Amino acid sequence: MLQRARAHAGHLVKIEIEVDNLTQLREVSTPGLADVVLLDNMDIADLSEAVKLAKGRVVLEASGGVTQDSIARIAATGVDYASAGALTHSAPNFDVALDIDA
Repeated sequence: MLQRARAHAGHLVKIEIEVDNLTQLREVSTPGLADVVLLDNMDIADLSEAVKLAKGRVVLEASGGVTQDSIARIAATGVDYASAGALTHSAPNFDVALDIDA
């Protein structure tokens, strides 16, 4: 599947894939297939192992369960990025409207 995506994607298109276990990471870590791999809801031990497995061949991003309390431990594993959905899930909305009377 990744090979087909890569074959059809333009040279400026980044391919990002999400995995939730190390077996899946092994399947997608061939250089040149995915540009970024999201490591979804992995614990600290698995994140550390993912970094060892990837050996810098692909950009790794921790996602799912990333909080202010866990971000330092996640960063210490060596992943390249971490995304925290809590920043947007709990953000209050601000309703703005521009009403024009004609």
